[in-house]
Amino acid sequence: MEFKINSKVLEKLLAKIIPAVPSRTPMPILENFLFDIKDGLLNVCATDLEIALRSSINVAADENLKMIVPARLLYDIIRSLDDTQIHFETEANLKLKLTTENGVYNLSYALPEDFPAIPAVAEDSQVTFSGNDLKKAIDLTSFAMSKEDMRPAMTGTLLEFSEEGLRFVATDGHRLVKYINKNIKTELEEQYVLPERAISVLTKLLGETDVKLCLSKTNISFQMGSLEFISRLIGEKYPAYNSVIPMENENLLKIKTADLLSTIKRMGLFSASGTKQVKFSLIKNSLEVSAEDIDHGSNAKEKVSCEYLGEPMDIGFNTAYVNDVLSHIEGADIIFKLHSPTKACIIEPTVMNENEDLMMLLMPVRLNN
Repeated sequence: MEFKINSKVLEKLLAKIIPAVPSRTPMPILENFLFDIKDGLLNVCATDLEIALRSSINVAADENLKMIVPARLLYDIIRSLDDTQIHFETEANLKLKLTTENGVYNLSYALPEDFPAIPAVAEDSQVTFSGNDLKKAIDLTSFAMSKEDMRPAMTGTLLEFSEEGLRFVATDGHRLVKYINKNIKTELEEQYVLPERAISVLTKLLGETDVKLCLSKTNISFQMGSLEFISRLIGEKYPAYNSVIPMENENLLKIKTADLLSTIKRMGLFSASGTKQVKFSLIKNSLEVSAEDIDHGSNAKEKVSCEYLGEPMDIGFNTAYVNDVLSHIEGADIIFKLHSPTKACIIEPTVMNENEDLMMLLMPVRLNN
């Protein structure tokens, strides 16, 4: 079997697939690309058993063949080449010869009998929307996913389809983000939990291209032009997140996002490494932010311009969590909706984008006496 292809065209194709090749695995067969050449179409795929990527391109091949080739070796060879034509040719003893104008490169390939099957996701339940919209939703929420494996569902991001729109939810128990895209309305009333591994790869693939989403009980498929990204779903039911969102937070703090974020970054330098605690001291139209590290004998406080209507209050937060929320929230001004020093605080932009809804929730920490 032989075929020819431009090096830069092949490099672009392999660059899309390589993220699914595991860097370390007890299953060496997963360290390969699967090449499936059929009727002049080269289909390339890779998987680590949690995610899979596949894409295809037309080639002038003289016969059909399936083979697995060492993924990183082939990718490194191809991207090291200048813009040139590559002639692929299979030889005896499972050898693959690559020939260019200036060189010959030989590597081994194998037959694909033991290569895992890539899940086929039926197109019965599907939604199409903008890649940029999906990327925005993931960027706004995924930072709040849990790093703890005790609750597997919380280590992923929830996609919840409803008549209101498509909700994205992430929480680690200390902070929660809920974002709704009201443009994506379906008759589905289903929840799907996408793992962190899938989220991290998907954000790098998304862009201007529209995305077709296909769903099953166990897998989800994102089709972006000729590229398909498939991920297993987390099987555990997502926690009842609405039950932790407070209904009565009557104390309102309106503040410029950039001003508070700048202060929080400085307070982070003075907060104790164990607790990362920062204190908000609130009275009418006044906010003092302070932090102290007793072990190092350092402390700091700043006044931040704001509008505050509510009861006087001292409330503590984790500086890292506040920093994360402020870094991801949109808008020049934000509102903190507070109830008491022991109840969850809601943070929202003062102006919502049309057909969107964003809410971030932050749990307070107990202040040191």
